[in-house]
Amino acid sequence: MGDHPARRAVGLGVHVGQQNATMAELVALWERLDEVVDWISVWDHLYEAPPAGGTTPHFEAVATLGALAATTSRARIGCLVFCVPYRNPALLAKSIVAIDHISGGRFEPGFGAGWHEPEFRAHGYDFDEIGVRFDQLTEGLEIISSMLRPGGDDDATTFHGAHHRVDDVRCVPGPLDGSIPLWTGGRGPRRTPAVAARYCSGWNVPYVGADEYRRLNRRLDAACEDIDRDPATLQRSVNLAFHLRATRAEADAELERIRERWGDDAERVTAGALTGTPESAIEQIAAHREAGADLVNVALRLPVDADALDAYLDEVVPTVRRELT
Repeated sequence: MGDHPARRAVGLGVHVGQQNATMAELVALWERLDEVVDWISVWDHLYEAPPAGGTTPHFEAVATLGALAATTSRARIGCLVFCVPYRNPALLAKSIVAIDHISGGRFEPGFGAGWHEPEFRAHGYDFDEIGVRFDQLTEGLEIISSMLRPGGDDDATTFHGAHHRVDDVRCVPGPLDGSIPLWTGGRGPRRTPAVAARYCSGWNVPYVGADEYRRLNRRLDAACEDIDRDPATLQRSVNLAFHLRATRAEADAELERIRERWGDDAERVTAGALTGTPESAIEQIAAHREAGADLVNVALRLPVDADALDAYLDEVVPTVRRELT
């Protein structure tokens, strides 16, 4: 369990936090990525991450995804992940369908319970304990998955829960291609795997090394088997922080910067990142692939080192596609 190297060719994506950039700069980046990678995603924050008191320019996710959908044409697009406590789930389902149609059926949204306490409180949301937020997530996915399920336009959803309720709600039009793959994300030990197995087509986890990723994959396999689901039907992805550099001297300097900033945690940080030169990045992607990743995303914090991004797109991506199944 946990190792699925033969299931499908590895996908390569880029996860872009929509902060510290103008919308025009984001659009230019998306258009370039669309020519090269398989997946482009954004996150759902109301403030910047890591937290800085809302002082960094930052765009809201639903509107940003509309722009991403309209300015790309090839790559799948995603949100890793929508914070379900921020929005009425039925309204979010309707937003998802609109983005799906704008994108021509390329949208694969993800859902989570949220973690960014400062933005919760600043925008008037209660930051409940994690169990309550997971209850909100589960109820939200019950509504969203029902509203987006394949079927006729006459299908309706009624749900009454502790946190959300809908009464005979319809989603017309429905998904462009009849269905929309749903994702969740995180490394939680119990409820995250259960949510992924029950509701989702895909699961994502950020910033973990290959050994930890393999362990989490086995936990996900077990959650699928608990409900008699074939684990191979659940797509797996990982986000890796982007600390790649184009030359050995620049790569060594970046690793030293990480050590100075993170101290004893530097090894944990680099385990969940692309580091070094393009050659070592290829090895790191291969290790995560062998640990069960179907999709490997690099997570960009803007502004990004232009030479490093060029090296990734022009050297690493084609080599991985040529050498890894």
